[in-house]
Amino acid sequence: MGKATETLEALQAPTRELRTHIPSVFEAYGSMSKAAMSDGALDAKTKELIALAISVVRQCDGCMASHARMAARRGATAEEVAEALGVAIMMSGGPGVVHAPRAFEDFLEFAGPS
Repeated sequence: MGKATETLEALQAPTRELRTHIPSVFEAYGSMSKAAMSDGALDAKTKELIALAISVVRQCDGCMASHARMAARRGATAEEVAEALGVAIMMSGGPGVVHAPRAFEDFLEFAGPS
């Protein structure tokens, strides 16, 4: 199991516990996420690449793992992910240089061998 999978698994239990206390917040967030990430003028893969880049800028390991997994599931290529992460580096500077490789590693974990 890779680092990204471990990150997502580590979040499962505390997320479930918190959800029992504020279910309406999680339901609303889920609805918003579904609406935002559905195909529209931008396809879902492009939206996952945007979300992955934002997760690097925000330095969120859980977000990076989640959106890397979804980018892989949506058919993103390593080249597409790398270019999106290049934009994240440009927008965030030094922190992007640290977190973009982590996000790329997460993507490669979920994308499997090329």
